[in-house]
Amino acid sequence: MPATTDSATGDHGYISDKDRYLARLKRIEGQTRGIHRLVSEDTYCIDILTQISAITSALNNVALGLLDDHLKHCVVGAVQGGGAEADAKIREASDAIARLVRK
Repeated sequence: MPATTDSATGDHGYISDKDRYLARLKRIEGQTRGIHRLVSEDTYCIDILTQISAITSALNNVALGLLDDHLKHCVVGAVQGGGAEADAKIREASDAIARLVRK
């Protein structure tokens, strides 16, 4: 999927929270490696599923945070400008929400 930006400068809504997102993703990466270890060590299925559930929840929280930042920054900015860009950003946000809830 190609990266899209809010403006010619490449500003993204999450930029002010970037370090926090990176830290959360690093934790999720570690949890994922932990699941690999659990499977390698023949850990009880329910314990592995519990860890998968925790990772899924953590990823959902990251996704919701990014969506919130996108709405507050990219969508609001486009709507204030109006026109076709506003319509495109609203459609883009609606599509993102649909992908999140379809899981």
